[in-house]
Amino acid sequence: MFLEAKAPHLSSTIPPTLPWKVNEPAQPSEGLTRQGSGIIGTFGQSEELRCVITVIRHGDRTPKQKVKLKVTEERLLNLMLKYNGGRPRAETKLKSAVQLQDLLDATRILVPRTRPGRESDSEAEDFEHAEKLRQVKAVLEEGGHFSGIYRKVQLKPLKWVKVIKSNGECEEERPTEALMVLKYGGVLTHAGRKQAEELGRYFRNNMYPGEGNGLLRLHSTYRHDLKIYSSDEGRVQMSAAAFAKGLLDLEGPLTPILVSLVSKDSSMLDGLDNASIEMEEAKARLNEIITSGAKAINSSAFTEKPWMVDGAGLPPNASELLSKLVKLTKKVTDQVRNLAKDEDEELAETNSYDVIPPYDQAKALGKTNIDVDRIAAGLPCGSEGFLLMYARWRKLERDLYNERKERFDITQIPDVYDSCKYDLLHNAHLNLEGLDELFKVAQLLADGVIPNEYGINPQQKLKIGSKIARRLLGKILIDLRNTREEAISVAELKGNQEYTTKASGTGKEDTDYHSKSNTIGDSTRRTSFTSEKGMDQDDDEDKETKYRLDPKYANVRTPERHVRTRLYFTSESHIHSLMNVLRYCNLDESLQGEDSLVCDNALERLCKTKELDYMSYIVFRMFENIEVALEDPKRFRIEMTFSRGADLSPLERDDSEAASLHQEHTLPIMGPERLQEVGSYLTLEMMEKMIRPFAMPAEDFPPPSIPQGFTGYFSKSAVLERLVNFWPFHKHGGHTNGK
Repeated sequence: MFLEAKAPHLSSTIPPTLPWKVNEPAQPSEGLTRQGSGIIGTFGQSEELRCVITVIRHGDRTPKQKVKLKVTEERLLNLMLKYNGGRPRAETKLKSAVQLQDLLDATRILVPRTRPGRESDSEAEDFEHAEKLRQVKAVLEEGGHFSGIYRKVQLKPLKWVKVIKSNGECEEERPTEALMVLKYGGVLTHAGRKQAEELGRYFRNNMYPGEGNGLLRLHSTYRHDLKIYSSDEGRVQMSAAAFAKGLLDLEGPLTPILVSLVSKDSSMLDGLDNASIEMEEAKARLNEIITSGAKAINSSAFTEKPWMVDGAGLPPNASELLSKLVKLTKKVTDQVRNLAKDEDEELAETNSYDVIPPYDQAKALGKTNIDVDRIAAGLPCGSEGFLLMYARWRKLERDLYNERKERFDITQIPDVYDSCKYDLLHNAHLNLEGLDELFKVAQLLADGVIPNEYGINPQQKLKIGSKIARRLLGKILIDLRNTREEAISVAELKGNQEYTTKASGTGKEDTDYHSKSNTIGDSTRRTSFTSEKGMDQDDDEDKETKYRLDPKYANVRTPERHVRTRLYFTSESHIHSLMNVLRYCNLDESLQGEDSLVCDNALERLCKTKELDYMSYIVFRMFENIEVALEDPKRFRIEMTFSRGADLSPLERDDSEAASLHQEHTLPIMGPERLQEVGSYLTLEMMEKMIRPFAMPAEDFPPPSIPQGFTGYFSKSAVLERLVNFWPFHKHGGHTNGK
């Protein structure tokens, strides 16, 4: 009641079954997330859920975009030197508001006053350079101020000359040309945030014992060990925060949730550098198959397993579809050009210094609703004006097919598909003719291209996947091992305590119990139960401290129940890589003869699925069968499920449900599907055997750091002994009310 009156933001974590919360409506178990076939486990007396590990892709985002141009202007070169410490050969990254404002000021001066198509821009290269500078300026002017995490600029020197210093004493190097790369877009949309929050709510209601209230009950009684990790991309971080809000039934803005609950780990959840060579090889082979019109290599040996062939999933008429893609892309680009021309002429009549688009993308990060006024005014959804929308489509048209060289660039297919999907969902009100047809063609090609960019055949997919997801796989194994060791240690000590209780009188026990509880009780409740290896460590020592329920004060029936949750939010590349290791790990030489971790039925479904869309996820749940001997491998069972993420069918249907979702610019999330046959039994031991060859070894992770002052309490045996001494296993109900 105190919390309800004075801290309602904390009150939401109280289990809603308590008397003063009964008037609150229960959260629905279904929203945007559809029910799937993959929830296998039940929570009976013999089997307890011990661990939930989930790897999740971020939610719906705006198209990622990039502008590259070579600059020789003195103002921009001086700006580079200003922020790289005056080092002529060093790169500069501009992210802060001050840095980006300096760049905008310089760009405004350099952008020609004349508009594209006038005589002063007659030279092709000058025209393109001026056009790119205008695009940089337009992107930097978005929102009227700099905030958020969605714009960054890189300046990399390319050429230098030696000049004599002003004092005339010696020479120094000066850059004469630099490459400017502006990255923007890829921002979580209102739909993305809504998807993530709904999925978090779905997990709360379906992944844990007690259907929804069970997780909140575990969490509020220190029996839920939760950690959330994210890459350093803004859209991924915000997806993690929104998911946490739904999972824990939190209230308020996302930023405090992000700061308090989400840890960034780019080394584990970002980057493709480790597999860049192999991915380039895959793309080259893919280009050869598509542009030559050759069919994917087939063999009678693979007729029952179509996922085993080179280029599986590519449409047989890919080269024809590619030509059609170029034609339709040009058609859409021409329409957006006309819309941008009107906006361009209006802006030309005003002073460019005064132009501030009436929309703030930084503030939009926290929005869950559509900007109805912009839609009603016939403007693009979100922060994008017609000029930037045209720049996006113009770049796709130009990069997809080089007319002078008569060459296709198949790496642009995913980007064309990305833009199509975004505009079909968020900008349908602009009525772009041919966009739906372009989407269908781009989808056919993208469904073949995207999975094959991570390996042209299963062997290459396994190699690339293991390089990209190596650290993540290692961390998942550490999570599972730590959970197993914790569960076994508690079970052993519980058994020893019960044996001692039967073998001795209770008088001395009670004396010992009270003396120990008086001396170490407070310290024990603040002590970490286990010291997780490496990845759970942080510069802030307090973040590693884990709290455990002291059963002496517990108002619960099952004080020994404890669930570990690890959530890893990442990008498409890591989802594909992890899935490829899971389904093809048995192809490694060291595992010859073993069956795949994924059953044939699921392999066939994955082959047909192709796209792992926004909010796609892979879940590992570990169960402990407490009626099986501790040394029996069947003591711990692993259940694997996955979801394809956003359901695109509303974009292809025309019924009332599709119309409703379309109006909200939000797609539902597909429910989980099984990766194993019903009734199959994957032991933790087998899981470790199959994954270990591709995972970073535990010893390669940074060593755990023990918070100063707690050294004596972080010994595993000491902690467990103290914990068990508080458990009322050997009492006669004097220290628990049985609830």
